[in-house]
Amino acid sequence: MYAKQYEITLPAGYDMGIIRDRVATRGHALDDRAGLALKAYVIRERGVDGSPVNQYAPFYLWNDTAAMNRFLVGGGGFEGVVRDFGRPVVRHWAGVAREAGPARGAVPRAASRRLTQLPAEGLAEAVAAETAALRELAAGHDGVHTAALAVDPHHWQLLRFVLWQEAVPDDEDVTERYEVLHLSAPEL
Repeated sequence: MYAKQYEITLPAGYDMGIIRDRVATRGHALDDRAGLALKAYVIRERGVDGSPVNQYAPFYLWNDTAAMNRFLVGGGGFEGVVRDFGRPVVRHWAGVAREAGPARGAVPRAASRRLTQLPAEGLAEAVAAETAALRELAAGHDGVHTAALAVDPHHWQLLRFVLWQEAVPDDEDVTERYEVLHLSAPEL
């Protein structure tokens, strides 16, 4: 599994209805993409859930890195984003774990992302503890659709991304909260 995300930060007064329409008309294009576990079409709106920005920030989990590469640089779909918004920085993480939650059959409406620094010492123990916590979260919270954990070995950060059936719980430790506009999950 491989995770990636790009964040397109939009002007403060940007009409987020434009992004909603974009996803409504184009989001289905990856509903059957080979090699893709999921793409969550997520946004943040300035002033909603504490967001300081308007942002379109799709998140992907790929089962097949060759399929991911075709999408990103082989003319397999990413050129539309580049054409419409310019070429964004694409963050990427090596997958550690993916867990199904009790709400897997529901349509997720929210997502959360948490980025944390990994320690220089005790790395294996820290990742093992976070993996166990991810498993516990997915099994113990009725609202979890899917939870994933991945590592950025360039910045030594740990990513936890969770899709939620409804809102992200207020007590959830997160860096960002998102609204999910559509979920393509051909190989989840």
